[in-house]
Amino acid sequence: MNKEIKEKIIAVCDEKIAKKGDSVGLSFYAFFKNKNDNPSLLMEVATWWIETHKLDHFEKAVKIKKMILKE
Repeated sequence: MNKEIKEKIIAVCDEKIAKKGDSVGLSFYAFFKNKNDNPSLLMEVATWWIETHKLDHFEKAVKIKKMILKE
């Protein structure tokens, strides 16, 4: 994934954690607007989430942030 989407994922995770605490969960849809204006990027993140890492639909934001920071 490119640097911009990684930064956005981290920012969204930080925002969700700040608002709801360390136990907050999210799906990969949380990183996109409700309208599908970049389907190739959505598919890239979905592939990373579902196929590459075999994650559940909802995962803890702290887990996702840690995974992105390791990449």
